[in-house]
Amino acid sequence: MDQVFKRTWAEIDVDALEGNYRAIRSFVNNKSKIMCVVKADAYGHGAEFLAAEYQKWGADWLAVSNLEEAVQIRKDGTLLPILVLGYTPTNMVKKLCKYTITQTVMSMDYAVELSRYACKCGTEINVHVKLDTGMNRIGMVYQGFDGEEKVIEDIEKICNLKGLRVEGIFTHFAAADEGINGNVYTKWQFENFNRAINILRKRGIEFPIKHCSNSGGILAHREMNMDMVRAGIILYGLLPSKNCDKVIKLRHAMQLKTVISQVKEVKPFVPVSYGRTFYTDKITKIATVPIGYADGYPRRLSGRAQMIVCGKRVPIIGMICMDQIMLDISDVPCAKPKSIVTVFGRDGNEKITLDELANLNQTINYELACIIGKRVPRVFFRGKKRVGQLNYICPQRI
Repeated sequence: MDQVFKRTWAEIDVDALEGNYRAIRSFVNNKSKIMCVVKADAYGHGAEFLAAEYQKWGADWLAVSNLEEAVQIRKDGTLLPILVLGYTPTNMVKKLCKYTITQTVMSMDYAVELSRYACKCGTEINVHVKLDTGMNRIGMVYQGFDGEEKVIEDIEKICNLKGLRVEGIFTHFAAADEGINGNVYTKWQFENFNRAINILRKRGIEFPIKHCSNSGGILAHREMNMDMVRAGIILYGLLPSKNCDKVIKLRHAMQLKTVISQVKEVKPFVPVSYGRTFYTDKITKIATVPIGYADGYPRRLSGRAQMIVCGKRVPIIGMICMDQIMLDISDVPCAKPKSIVTVFGRDGNEKITLDELANLNQTINYELACIIGKRVPRVFFRGKKRVGQLNYICPQRI
């Protein structure tokens, strides 16, 4: 245990994750499947470990951003269907087939190329058609504009291409978590999606799985959950926005910890860290902690954020360095080298959340969870028992 906790680590509460999954499962229509989104290393929480957990808890699908992520969790033993939400080079068709991975089709040209490679390889791959109903990111544009009849014709052709097995069709909501301001737009997107499905149905084309709800859609638009929902950030106990608060009970799954590496006392009117942006105004007790922006702690939080030492908040002083940060621990007499420091999470009666840090950094909780560096081990707990660990630089599992 000491070997793990010698520098900086993320603690992942598996009980919280399971509770979040089951809360989502109870909230969603019983007829809707659950797709657990594990892209970006499960939003920084450790996809290799968690994919297996979601499978045990009864998840129906997994979703990733790219083929590399899909192969990684497939090699780790996950049997669930996996959807790649983004682009895969068409010459990787053999890999899609080898690992039984479902690919998103976002255009007619892309579908034709996938079909060509699949036929050349003598194989067939599973695909979901992506409709762009208003996100304007990827997908076949279907937003009620003139000339979009061709999109319907193209989808019909895609469903008849050799080498492709069309399992589903989906879209992505752009404003489902914006409350009243986003409701009209989300309803418009949903209407676009349904209109396309109904027209295709009249042409004899039926999709086994239709899905459009992301985390915001799950919480704010239950009537749009359809055959499957894509649970992302809410699995990890974080909300897509404040507009989704108090819909279901979620628990934050991750805490980030470090330790004090050195304590020193410095005189008044001396600078701390790069650029001399901070000067002490009294005799100051400084703790240095071995975490920095290379670990995913944003430099922009310099002089803005706090950490928790011995159950008490302390300020960051001076510029955040690549690998180290300085704290003013003058009011924490019990702090000493090797004392545990909570970067975010709870210690005693104090708590620092990712939402608090995101507000200070003028970003969203998603980003801060995802950018925690790969040299930070993820350590998985049930209660106080350590049940797993992912080390990315020196791979190790227990």
